[in-house]
Amino acid sequence: MGKLDPTVALFGGSLSGGTPRPGEISLAHHGTLFLDELPEFQRGVLEALREPLESGQIHIARAARRAEFPARFQLVAAMNPCPCGWLGHASGKCRCTPDQVARYRGKLSGPLLDRIDLMLDVPAVAEADLACRGDGESSATVRARVGAARERQQRRQGKPNALLAPDEIDMHCLPDCDGAALLKRAMQQLGLTARAYHRILKVARTIADLADLAEGLPLSAAHVAEAVHYRRGLAN
Repeated sequence: MGKLDPTVALFGGSLSGGTPRPGEISLAHHGTLFLDELPEFQRGVLEALREPLESGQIHIARAARRAEFPARFQLVAAMNPCPCGWLGHASGKCRCTPDQVARYRGKLSGPLLDRIDLMLDVPAVAEADLACRGDGESSATVRARVGAARERQQRRQGKPNALLAPDEIDMHCLPDCDGAALLKRAMQQLGLTARAYHRILKVARTIADLADLAEGLPLSAAHVAEAVHYRRGLAN
């Protein structure tokens, strides 16, 4: 048996010209697709993610056969800060040059990053903290809050915030005056696209829902600022 093409494995298709089969992104439909070491994937594979991330569907064309599969998944990806993985660590182990770091990060194109709503920097855990018991919220508490926010979205608009169209965003995700001014400054200073503008508002709406903002109130500057903060990581 030949080696499976990574593009076919992820997006679907057929190596032998037979009936196209769904790939991992369709198997993750209405679920989560986790891609580790994201920059290590082939550039063509990464760029092909743009269509399903935007439309929730994947179109396969192989010879005379065509197929369309659902692909409404939540993408979760991880990557190192540099090729060796030690950039910024207190140990000073990183020996990557600025050019190597730029080439590594440059494997992720702007249009692909534009479709990622949140980016978090996760620093290494100190050895002294590894044995300490965490004092954060329990998973059950977080799950209840997320479930309540999702129910609020269903009551308000009949769908999750992630699926709102531009005209629906204008209806359900309006910021107050301070929030609108902050978003305008962020657009100018960070050079954000129209897609980023709408995604920031949807994230801000979700932040407000998680905070149990009363229905009918506009998004505040604090909600918008938090959403912009997550977007800033994509531009660094």
